[in-house]
Amino acid sequence: MTLAMSWDEWAAQDATALAEKVRQGELTAAELAQQAAAGIAKTNPTLSAVVEVFEDVVADPLKDGLNPQGPFAGVPFLMKDLGPTLKGRLQEQGSLFMRGNRPTEDAWLTKQMRKAGLNLMGRTTTPEFGVCSSAENPAVYVTRNPWNTDFTTCGSSAGTSAMVAAGVVPMSHATDGGGSIRIPAGFNGNIGLKPSRGVFSIGPNLSDITGYVSIQGCHSRTVRDTAAFVDACRGGAPGEFMPFWTTPEPYTQLIQKDPGRLRIALSHEWGDYRATPELVAELEKAARFLEGLGHHVEWALPQADLREAFRAQTTCYISNFAQVINGLLAKAGLERPPAELIEPINIRIWEAGKDLSYAERYKMQAVFNSTARAFGAFFEDWDIILTPITALPTPRIGTTEYLTTSDNPDVLDWFDNLWKFFSYTPLSNLCGIPAISLPMAQQANGLPFGIHAQARQANDGLLLQLAAQIERALGGRWNDGRRPGVHVTAG
Repeated sequence: MTLAMSWDEWAAQDATALAEKVRQGELTAAELAQQAAAGIAKTNPTLSAVVEVFEDVVADPLKDGLNPQGPFAGVPFLMKDLGPTLKGRLQEQGSLFMRGNRPTEDAWLTKQMRKAGLNLMGRTTTPEFGVCSSAENPAVYVTRNPWNTDFTTCGSSAGTSAMVAAGVVPMSHATDGGGSIRIPAGFNGNIGLKPSRGVFSIGPNLSDITGYVSIQGCHSRTVRDTAAFVDACRGGAPGEFMPFWTTPEPYTQLIQKDPGRLRIALSHEWGDYRATPELVAELEKAARFLEGLGHHVEWALPQADLREAFRAQTTCYISNFAQVINGLLAKAGLERPPAELIEPINIRIWEAGKDLSYAERYKMQAVFNSTARAFGAFFEDWDIILTPITALPTPRIGTTEYLTTSDNPDVLDWFDNLWKFFSYTPLSNLCGIPAISLPMAQQANGLPFGIHAQARQANDGLLLQLAAQIERALGGRWNDGRRPGVHVTAG
């Protein structure tokens, strides 16, 4: 098969540029899909990032209801195998227990994506139920980092991060319950925005009042693509519990203007957690770069009880996830999770949370409130807080302590260990505030490293404005213009 573009041409285009080529009649949506499918075939044997390609929508992008007049005009897009459902398509959530699960309806956000003109043409890998930090169970799949395949992509948006970094698709779906958009973006050299609560719907099966911490989004390689994705897909489904944020002007317009002089706080001392000196040095380098753009930067931290906040976040995960498992067990007519089909830590989370009292949830909600109020007060004085994306460098494949295949008998100890590593991302989920990982930094071993910015609730546009200003200042050269070793242009 002859492809419509060379791989160098393909990798140079973002989603916005590809959509424009379709609108101008230079390319068709089917040609874009065929090129993306060829990119998957080229890189996936090494990366194990894609579970399935939907061959029927590669052949006919309009088959599932894609709107060709949408802003993305048929751009290929991969769905993380978790979150929004696709009618009639498998969604197996990284779990042996979910093999063969085929939802019967499109989620609201799925409809929004199709209306936006995205061609949902396959599924990307995720750890079981998106709970842990890497899609790394040999019985299911082991997803590898395209920059160095000895290392993990991290997660839980594992396959998405690898496919965008490897140049296969310009943009792909991701979800974030505590850093699952931002951390893999940071370790794979992508842009990863976790929007505010009340931007993307998780309806009709869940709402922001039931989910609390989980939000939808994407990975991209340009700020304008992420801005266009938010503009096109935001909004509440009928019957939302909470109002959804609106914006006075589209983000695609807003990002064309630099923000004013921003008050940017800097921190890596996050409750009990500290980043390694190497990563602190990368944060300080980013701070000097932002000062060079005219912003005011100094060390500061919200006056919140972060230790209590992490405890509440742990309670939220345990209680939410235990009820998800309970629902799956009830549907299957089972009393407890089968050990041969569900990973050990996920069973222990279920055991810890299945009988959790409302009194415990009430205490958790009180800490959610006090933490969100403390961050809110902080953002009365500061526009943005900047941290590293994680406190520790990217783990090698086979580092089991962060995985749900871990044999740790103490689930609270397992979570505590997680927070020592993923220290800076979870509390923005708790508070419902926007946060973004930008590929501005580098680890000593050459892997990318994200710089993490958070802002007040509904100030997603300011984060994107700052990101676009940085992108312009870098001449569009995120990751110093480097590409990973596993890439569509390689070989």
